[in-house]
Amino acid sequence: MQMDKFSLVTRNVEEIVTLDELRALLASKKRPTAYVGYEPSGKIHMGHVLTVNKLLDLQNAGFEVIVLLADIHAYLNEKGELEEIREMAKGNKEVFEALGLDPNKTTFVLGGSDKYGLSDKDGFQMTPEHQMLSHRLMSHITEKRAIRSMKLIARDPENMKASHVIYPILQVADMIELDIDVAVGGMDQRKIHMLARDGLPKLGLRAPICIHTPILIGLDGAKMSSSKENYISVDDSPEQVKQKISDAFCPKQVKDNPVVHLFKYHIFPRFSEVMVKRPDKFGGDLHYVCYEDLEKDFISGILHPLDLKNAAIGYINEILDPVREVLI
Repeated sequence: MQMDKFSLVTRNVEEIVTLDELRALLASKKRPTAYVGYEPSGKIHMGHVLTVNKLLDLQNAGFEVIVLLADIHAYLNEKGELEEIREMAKGNKEVFEALGLDPNKTTFVLGGSDKYGLSDKDGFQMTPEHQMLSHRLMSHITEKRAIRSMKLIARDPENMKASHVIYPILQVADMIELDIDVAVGGMDQRKIHMLARDGLPKLGLRAPICIHTPILIGLDGAKMSSSKENYISVDDSPEQVKQKISDAFCPKQVKDNPVVHLFKYHIFPRFSEVMVKRPDKFGGDLHYVCYEDLEKDFISGILHPLDLKNAAIGYINEILDPVREVLI
């Protein structure tokens, strides 16, 4: 089913600040610009893919997309040494493209280095202009608020360093230097985005519209955690994906159901029709063209959790197959 631009941009989001500004942007600008920043650290998992899916929606709605491979931010957040972070950034770019981001409509940028020549914007965070803008922002943002904005992002939120005060200020400056209309991120980014909404107009600068995607729970029904490995990584083998989804928490409800979330946030945005295979003795195959119908059948009991899991295994592996090819 063909979706209009507004429906594409707003589906599967937790919040948009503000809807009126978004409507005005879509009406007034033919090719608006959106960005998201990723720290190149650790494994890319389905939580990251959720924001990639939103970038795909934006591209299909006519947006130019900028992906900031945030090497300086990862360094400030104690995610490793700069050289290893930048090497990881190169691999991240290949993964994001394999997940569907159109290289002709996506600009990949390294914030602190032009070594790899990803774009002519590489190294923009090291320019005198960016640093001066950051200094100006510092005079309008309190230390307390900067620290508060990092609570869901900092690697060790109970022992934050001075670098964690600088981190959100640099991120707000990025939005101006990259000349974006829309900032995209999970709800963990909300407090930093609100710094931009409050701080930039005080300098006479335009604040971006902010699109926030949900924070998904882990496969065990608890918070996603690297220590628990309760998530699907993009480099998981087909067998690992099968095992993880087979073992996943899947209560007979939609709320906080990680398997249902796979369909809502990952599978239906990418497939025009979803088929759940079942033996004839259990009613035969089920076909869905929208998530709402699948949800209705699951709640009513027509769709069994085991059949839901088996279908999810097939579709998630299909999504990840192109990634596996670039990671070989």
